[in-house]
Amino acid sequence: MSLQHTFGELRSQLAKRIIGQEKLVDRLLIALLADGHLLVEGAPGLAKTTAIKALAEHLEGDFHRIQFTPDLLPSDVTGSEIYRAETGQFDFQHGPIFHNLVLADEINRAPAKVQSALLEAMGERQVSVGMRTFPLDPLFMVMATQNPIEQEGTYPLPEAQLDRFLMHVVIDYPSADAEKAILHLARNDYRQGQPAVEVRLSADQVFQARREIGDIYMAEPVEQYLLALVLATRNPQSLDPELARWTAFGASPRGTIALDRCARALAWLDGRDYVSPDDVRQIAFDVLRHRILLTFEAEAEGMTADMVIQRLIDHVPVTA
Repeated sequence: MSLQHTFGELRSQLAKRIIGQEKLVDRLLIALLADGHLLVEGAPGLAKTTAIKALAEHLEGDFHRIQFTPDLLPSDVTGSEIYRAETGQFDFQHGPIFHNLVLADEINRAPAKVQSALLEAMGERQVSVGMRTFPLDPLFMVMATQNPIEQEGTYPLPEAQLDRFLMHVVIDYPSADAEKAILHLARNDYRQGQPAVEVRLSADQVFQARREIGDIYMAEPVEQYLLALVLATRNPQSLDPELARWTAFGASPRGTIALDRCARALAWLDGRDYVSPDDVRQIAFDVLRHRILLTFEAEAEGMTADMVIQRLIDHVPVTA
């Protein structure tokens, strides 16, 4: 059985547990395949925590949830040195960041120091404590959540730190049919317990899938289209004067790399060995949403980053 087929089975299994949130399931798998981290924004109760816990059950790795609160300390995330009286030495006690899958629940509730400790680990894949540096496991992924409803007692992530996330996904309430299916699933789980996991992946299978994704064919016109989209976020005046008035800062080269990796992962997950312009367009919103900084004028007019990205997609042509 090919890895593409195995991941397709995993996608189906997750969709049965996370009903009505197909986009979240896909973005979780893309983040895993593209070796990046995911920021998910949505109201409470939309299966954000359930989704990453379900993914963890299908991987041969460990999972840990960190509930971010205003009184959290950086050492509560990274770990700290403990003095051992019997030896007269300090030993490092590993924190919850030293797991394969980490859920940073309500990341915007913790102060900047804690956010920085987490984001440093995400960016450098290591933790520095005192004079020592500790590498993280090669299979390492963070999914952070934000609650858009409550703003009191929160610490919004700065734009430079948001850029560490591969994607920023915004999810909404499920449809009426999906909600009915969720209700039936919850009843069955309550009576019978959760069913056994049918698909389980090893770290080596994830790494092999990443190598296959790196080898996917991307034609020159598709690559030029991808580059044109990102460059347009920095120089929108060449496309539309309105866009120039709304956009303060565009995506960095990190955004270009993220868009390339995610488009490849999406194509591979869909069972293809080539990237199409549709792959780039589909994933562009989640990759660029948190990398475009709007002007005060745009915000006053009710513009959002998604509206700007849609306007860019409408204006940037695919070259033959």
